[in-house]
Amino acid sequence: MSVFVDAVSWACLIAGGVFCVIGAVGLIRMPEFFTRIHAAGVTDTLGAGLILLGLMLQAGFTLVAVKLAMIGVLILFTSPTATHALAKAGLARGLKPLLAEDRSKPSNP
Repeated sequence: MSVFVDAVSWACLIAGGVFCVIGAVGLIRMPEFFTRIHAAGVTDTLGAGLILLGLMLQAGFTLVAVKLAMIGVLILFTSPTATHALAKAGLARGLKPLLAEDRSKPSNP
């Protein structure tokens, strides 16, 4: 059973790391502010959750696992809230989302 738990734990850790890297690449590659915060917010929440799940499996049923679960709940609530606050601040500053019909217009008239 220990080998199975270790394998699942490492799969969660690796998948979480991959999601965090994909979020970082999306943060660099996306064309504008709103798509960047979407890429960072979604993938980093999932990546951090998978990493914490892998760490909880490694810790077993201990106080450390409870603390990691509390950190996971905190991240689950704060990351989408921070992304929403960033989007509202961008809208308040006058940033407009890049819509599909905006891309078809030539940038140099």
